[in-house]
Amino acid sequence: MTDIKPPFGQHDVEILQRETPFQGFFRVDALTLRHRHYQGGWGNPVRRELFIRPPAAAVLPYDPVRGEILLVEQFRVGALQWRSSPWCLELIAGIADKDGETAEALIRREAVEEAGLSLAEMETVARYMPSPGGTNERLHVFVGKADLAGAGGIFGCADEGEDIRALTLDADQIPDLLTSGQVDNAASLIALQWLLLHRAELDARWSGE
Repeated sequence: MTDIKPPFGQHDVEILQRETPFQGFFRVDALTLRHRHYQGGWGNPVRRELFIRPPAAAVLPYDPVRGEILLVEQFRVGALQWRSSPWCLELIAGIADKDGETAEALIRREAVEEAGLSLAEMETVARYMPSPGGTNERLHVFVGKADLAGAGGIFGCADEGEDIRALTLDADQIPDLLTSGQVDNAASLIALQWLLLHRAELDARWSGE
């Protein structure tokens, strides 16, 4: 079996210079660095821009009794121009902007703010880097048990410019969601596919609690 463990580590990268040309809600760093090469030795210095974001978390609420999921829809500036609508259907999500807050605590807070939901048990789906070629962002994705009776509506923090629509869908619609193109962001696709594969297992565990 092929060994897929990388032969290099943090000590095989040398940061020669770090600048911060932009600092706003997010930050952009410009790094001049060099790193070791597979064929031996060190490569020449290269410049890389890095979009700095705090860790983030996202959750797909699932009601095993009703067989429903909840997604939220909101305007996303990154979806302008190339998509028919910049209002995107996605998971409840947020960034860790409070010191010491865990991913689980963060996403429980966001569920209340974005959908008026209290989450019960949560299951980790994945921890991943959305785009390591240009950002240090790390995302922790959950599926969370929720009572979705009467769920849905308009939510968000007005002082942060949020205008969020929460809507419930039958979990049997997941295959259609995955093929329709209506859901086209990585975290949502990952969580929906995971639930499709693990739904029977979750139903057996969560429906009896």
